[in-house]
Amino acid sequence: MEHTALIAMSGGVDSSVAALLTKESGVRCLGCHMRLVTNEEAAPPDARTCCSLEDAEDARSVARRIGIPFQVFNFTADFEDTVIRRFVECYESGGTPNPCLDCNRFLKFDRLLRRADELGYDKVVTGHYAVIDRDPGGRFRLKKAPDPTKDQSYFLSCLTQAQLARASFPLGTMQKADVRRIAEEHGFLNAKKRDSQDICFVPDGDYAAFIRRYTGKDYPEGDFLLADGRVVGRHRGIVHYTVGQRRGLGVAWTEPLYVVKKDLAANTITLGPETALYVREFDAADFNWIAGEPPAAPIRCMAVTRYHQKESPATVTPTGERTVRIAFDEPHRAVTAGQAAVLYDGDEVLGGGTIRI
Repeated sequence: MEHTALIAMSGGVDSSVAALLTKESGVRCLGCHMRLVTNEEAAPPDARTCCSLEDAEDARSVARRIGIPFQVFNFTADFEDTVIRRFVECYESGGTPNPCLDCNRFLKFDRLLRRADELGYDKVVTGHYAVIDRDPGGRFRLKKAPDPTKDQSYFLSCLTQAQLARASFPLGTMQKADVRRIAEEHGFLNAKKRDSQDICFVPDGDYAAFIRRYTGKDYPEGDFLLADGRVVGRHRGIVHYTVGQRRGLGVAWTEPLYVVKKDLAANTITLGPETALYVREFDAADFNWIAGEPPAAPIRCMAVTRYHQKESPATVTPTGERTVRIAFDEPHRAVTAGQAAVLYDGDEVLGGGTIRI
């Protein structure tokens, strides 16, 4: 039976080389670019994002060069509903969201897989740096990429067995320098293109301004408080701040102060010393166990609460089908609601969920 693949091409060098390697493996390919934001929201050409109009043309150019058909899929409505709206609601509720993980969960490995079904393609290929294999019993496993500086398994902890069965990461075991070399050897115009850094729908990095435009709401000033209730200053609006933040507070004190807590109802932000940021236990909801089901008893593993964070030993106790309690061996700094807690056993990703504080 002929193998077929729908290749998500962002316009960057990683997905371009992933497309090339898939084509060279003898698979029948269709390159596609997901249009996720409107022309008004699209990033300017010099922004390090992944959704500008220039990016779509870069992807088309590479597809033409390697000789595969190419289409642009308009997923703006899906993206607005499942990523942008969740981003805004998380900030409004006091959390700090992770839209890149939501994009993988709802767009690349859900909406795009459904489009692959409609078009008759078996696999969805992306330029992620992560590895998929199978255990002796045939169950799919997600593992870290060997290059720790590029590993993106954190953002893929939402994937299920069904999704892993149809996903392909050709760059999983490669080094970034080798990816760029291959792109240069094949004359890709994006061989030296910078990696995207900012959130695609907030190209200038001003999240608070974006939220104001999106909601049409005003987020008024309020009090900065200490833990004992003393007022030590005024904040610019609660959506401007995240737990652990130190810079930009504008508060002079006898010691450095950090954002420790946000109270949406009272419109106050509690500040405190760095020691106040440390917690040992917290809950995670919407938890996805990559094996397909939670363990029957508490497990020992390593855990992170942010991308590229050093792993720390923890005990994880399932408290429901999709909820867990995570207890670090030592207090952990700036555990933030809305971010993802991801569990590892060596190189294997056990699963991940959204932090609830």
